[in-house]
Amino acid sequence: MKKFLRCGLVAVLLLVSCGAVFAADTLKIGYLAALTGDWAAYGQTEEKAARLAVDEINAKGGVLGKNLELVVYDFRTRAEDAVNAVRRMIEQDQVLAIVGANGSGINIATAPVVNRLGVSQLGTVSTNPLVTVDEKGAVRPFSFRICFTDPYQGKLIAYFSAKEIKKLNAAILYDVGNDYSQGLREFFMKSFGEYGGKVVADLGFRGGQDVDFRAQLTEIRDKKADVLVLPNMGKEMALIMKQARELGMNDIVFVGGDGYGEFMWEIAGKAMEGSYWINHVAPEDPAMQPFFKAYKAKWNDDCKEFVNGVLGYDSIYLVADAIARAGKADPKAIADALAVTKDLKLHHATITMDPKTHNPLDKDGVVLIAKDGKGQFFKKIKP
Repeated sequence: MKKFLRCGLVAVLLLVSCGAVFAADTLKIGYLAALTGDWAAYGQTEEKAARLAVDEINAKGGVLGKNLELVVYDFRTRAEDAVNAVRRMIEQDQVLAIVGANGSGINIATAPVVNRLGVSQLGTVSTNPLVTVDEKGAVRPFSFRICFTDPYQGKLIAYFSAKEIKKLNAAILYDVGNDYSQGLREFFMKSFGEYGGKVVADLGFRGGQDVDFRAQLTEIRDKKADVLVLPNMGKEMALIMKQARELGMNDIVFVGGDGYGEFMWEIAGKAMEGSYWINHVAPEDPAMQPFFKAYKAKWNDDCKEFVNGVLGYDSIYLVADAIARAGKADPKAIADALAVTKDLKLHHATITMDPKTHNPLDKDGVVLIAKDGKGQFFKKIKP
């Protein structure tokens, strides 16, 4: 049973036996986004897409008879800023759930906070297994994701490289300080040999510091790799491809994961052409056209970082559905509802959450090809 204490017009928080229940004029959802820093292109798109979803839901009557309110914090691509932001969202803003971030290392850093304070966090493009389970494999009760995981993504990259484009001598160039990059590398290597491939070079760099990759690329060239796997995010991948072509590496094929961003074309230029990216969504998906049209109408801009836009947008709808099924503004009830999500048709996919891992089940991988200045649908794959 809900109990309410009113002091003038201010509704305050009561702790009751069923958990913390919030009485307010709006239902607050936190959003953790990198609005500045190296991931700003991703984060700014996610914020815009999330605000679009909130506006659409509110225009249809909101949830539980109340409007949603988005509370956005910029974590500037820094884990310490994300931890502080999450704590403030929960303790000061009293959000019911948090969406974001779009990086595994960020979600891993904030997991202890949200699980101690009991408010769900839904990662958008956070693919490392440790986002939702601990080192012993036990599920983190308040940690979720809407994307597929690194083990699956790594297997998709290995399968595509070996079986679809028939490249069996792989080099890997990864960010040694990034959880996402390390995880994707590890799971690619576990699967590539199973498909008949061989890793001929496994080299690292430091993201945010290194900008010259010619030494690693020269070694990769000398070892006659025919595919270069880039399990990274954004700027560094663009620089690597550009420098590889400048070194005359014209035949090597670039294959990466969901770190692809349209802004990379500004850095890499034509070096991007013909590269492949295992991803979650494709801009040509007919089901997503209403979203792209609405995004354009609201922001007078194309949703260039479409993966982040689509997953941020659908994450709001997923949280809104969980609040509705919970039937009350109770973070624990909302987490319980998220954990048992079943056959929820969103815009980009139908989501069933695995209660043992808090990962969505059986999502297809979408292969994008970089062609004519943009990422385009190539095919769907499932090993």
